[in-house]
Amino acid sequence: MNPVGKPGKTGSLMPVEVALARLLEMAEASRIVEREFLPLAQVQGRVLAEDLVSTLDLPPWPNSAMDGYALRLADWTGEPLVVSQKIFAGQAPEPLQPGTCARIFTGAPVPAGADCVEMQENAQVQADERVGFIETMVMGQNIRPQGQETTVGELILPAGTRLGPIEQGLAASLGCAGLHVVRKVRVAVLSTGDELIEPGQALGPGQIYNSNRVLLCSWLQRLGCEVIDAGILPDNLQTTRAKLGELKGVDLILSTGGVSVGEADFLGIALREEGELALWKLAIKPGKPLTFGHFRGVPVIGLPGNPASTLVTFALLTRPYLLRRQGVQEVEPLKVQVPAGFDWPVPGNRREYLRGRLENGRAIIYKNQSSGVLRSAAWADGLVEVLEERSLEQGDSVYFIPLSEVLG
Repeated sequence: MNPVGKPGKTGSLMPVEVALARLLEMAEASRIVEREFLPLAQVQGRVLAEDLVSTLDLPPWPNSAMDGYALRLADWTGEPLVVSQKIFAGQAPEPLQPGTCARIFTGAPVPAGADCVEMQENAQVQADERVGFIETMVMGQNIRPQGQETTVGELILPAGTRLGPIEQGLAASLGCAGLHVVRKVRVAVLSTGDELIEPGQALGPGQIYNSNRVLLCSWLQRLGCEVIDAGILPDNLQTTRAKLGELKGVDLILSTGGVSVGEADFLGIALREEGELALWKLAIKPGKPLTFGHFRGVPVIGLPGNPASTLVTFALLTRPYLLRRQGVQEVEPLKVQVPAGFDWPVPGNRREYLRGRLENGRAIIYKNQSSGVLRSAAWADGLVEVLEERSLEQGDSVYFIPLSEVLG
């Protein structure tokens, strides 16, 4: 099996790694510092604004890992022991009487004086209700010690952690009723193009339905952003400039279309005239004409208009940028190395992300990789990365990025 390979030459195009590094650097420089306190049930998908530090030992006392019998190992001489008490979870036990054992249940506090819990399967209850033990026991067995999971003052979750069900459960186990989280990123989404109309309207000559804005608004909501739907802009510089100027109080303007080379690149023209253009023309396929800049101080990302290009550039560049704005450090998706289940005989000069899925442990790709075919992504469950200047034969190693890694 051949190695995955190294990035190749891209000429005047900016390599993907360089573009991502610059985006993250600019995101870091404009981190969102405002925070809010929310009930624990409402923090799903949000970003932790301050370190979560344990204020208690967990568990707060030694407890039994089994249903069984607690005893002092030195008291066990081979003869059955009298059961001196029963201890259920949620009860405070009495100290263990010397020479006895205690019936104990999972999660119940271990009584003072006991140093061992034997599971009930290895115990024999006698006719006189004394209990004998049939296996060799060791000190500390089946006892969860105090502070086994956390101790007072221990860092549990660092600021910048994205909160999901597991993190919510962990915070609840520490007694947190709510958490401080970074406020939502405010993203204005607009599409450009005279050819676009809204779904539900009748198509006219040369018109197509706008899918990108629906895709992006839904995706942004899954990422925990506050979305402002700015509609469709015609291909007109004055209108573009006016609409960008209206979008105040947002953290990012996200546009699709109008960023390619030519007379209709109205977004790029507006950024050059009343702001700055920091990124343009990337060595990525699909998605070369991605634009990043500022309009009157507001960050603007212009994604290509073709649906697959929009998907790829949002997943690999815009999503990490938005997460870093909120303080998340680990923003790149997981890549797994798998054998290719296809041939790719002609190498390209751009990093390619093919819509594909795993079958029998191999990456296969959709038959039509056109940047205008969104159906390829609905069929796929991931992106197959093909590096610059690289051809592939079946069995060669490629990186596969599951869509589940980038959709939320």
